[in-house]
Amino acid sequence: MEKIAIVDDDLSLCHFLRRTLILKGYQVFTYHNGREALEGIKGDCDLVLLDNRMPDLTGLAVLKELKKNFPKMPVIIMTAFGTTETAIEAMRLGAFDYILKPFELEEIFELINRGLEAGKLMKRAVAIPALATAQEDSDQIIGKCKAMQEVYKMIGQVAESDVTVLIRGESGTGKELVARAIYQHSRRKDGPFLAVNCAAIPETLLESELFGYEKGAFTGAHKRRIGKFEQCNQGTILLDEVGDMALTTQAKILRVLQEGMFERIGSNESVIVNVRVLASTHRKLEEMIKQGSFREDLYYRLKIMTITLPPLRERKEDIQELTEYFFHFYNRQLDTQVSYIDSLVFDKLLSYQWPGNVRELANTLKRGLILCKGEVMTEREIVFDVDDEATEFSNEQELETVMVKRLDPLFTDILRFWGTNLHANLLEKVEKFLIQKALFETKGNQVQAARLLGISRNTLRSRIEKYHLLT
Repeated sequence: MEKIAIVDDDLSLCHFLRRTLILKGYQVFTYHNGREALEGIKGDCDLVLLDNRMPDLTGLAVLKELKKNFPKMPVIIMTAFGTTETAIEAMRLGAFDYILKPFELEEIFELINRGLEAGKLMKRAVAIPALATAQEDSDQIIGKCKAMQEVYKMIGQVAESDVTVLIRGESGTGKELVARAIYQHSRRKDGPFLAVNCAAIPETLLESELFGYEKGAFTGAHKRRIGKFEQCNQGTILLDEVGDMALTTQAKILRVLQEGMFERIGSNESVIVNVRVLASTHRKLEEMIKQGSFREDLYYRLKIMTITLPPLRERKEDIQELTEYFFHFYNRQLDTQVSYIDSLVFDKLLSYQWPGNVRELANTLKRGLILCKGEVMTEREIVFDVDDEATEFSNEQELETVMVKRLDPLFTDILRFWGTNLHANLLEKVEKFLIQKALFETKGNQVQAARLLGISRNTLRSRIEKYHLLT
């Protein structure tokens, strides 16, 4: 159960937030002044909600002490007196973000979720055979093949410097784990670490997510927002799937790498940051440069050092060790009572080509444990998605081709059921599906779902009501 501390002299707000967060499954501690908080908050706390104006110590003073004692603990500043100076000083001292009072519950929950996720990425260790001893609760990079030994060697060589690193490999090979390992063995390990999936955020939102914006910069910008680069000052940022970034955003990334500065959207004032940039991609950036969809100057800035992860089909000698690791990991996580793996399971796993790489292997074993009814996992429980096409596409044309291929055999039935008003009916079904998926991906957070879909929150609410969707 994740632990959240609330520090505020407003007793009614403390009580309300505490009750609401407990209902959401968190363990909550409340403190009504700064000194009480500094005495009570321990290192196992996962996130702190901290008021700025309190009678004894200001929130900024408490923040300074908390970051000195617990540098990887995310702290969100709450204030009814939001000024530019407060925001700048809070970020400089290491706050994860800040929020203005009064705030909507959805807004604070979104911030809490982001803060908790960032805290997990910073705190959960990544064990590498060449650099660390694995702990039971740590993520592990596993493999003894020659290619993986080279990966470990490169992580050790680049970790302590501040150079940019480009991590390459197919989807599911473990690029984010490598980035976290670099961060955790670097001189910036006590600073923040944030991973931004450039492929998962719509192009129109990615720039504001990375660099922030000023109040009034665009429709819906009701207040200033601090971007990921400011949040990561003195720390490390991972630009995951950097090949999916628009050219305009690439230009701003290049300026950050060259000059250490950028402007928020809607501002002419430069923000200076000191951030180490790691990037990852499954795309062939060299081909994208020829096509004009990726900047050559940014490419050479990112690939000062390159780490390339091999696909699982090229390191099959590691499959048994990986299988045993995931088998024990998910056995604990799922609390299943499966004791052994039948030897035929390994034969079946070795005969498969693993288009989804290590991630697909992990999911296959997790599914196998759920399906297993006895003490021994057999080959019957190992189910591959052999009829599915690859889930990652190098361009939109490939995606469109596969989508049309999958829709074609359904068209007769689509005509049979919806032929009287085909266009409207099909659009309605697709819209309902997209909204359901967006709500699922954002865990029911309507603010995030609307942003992901590229529609207003009011429009999303009306569609939820129209389709009778529960969130």
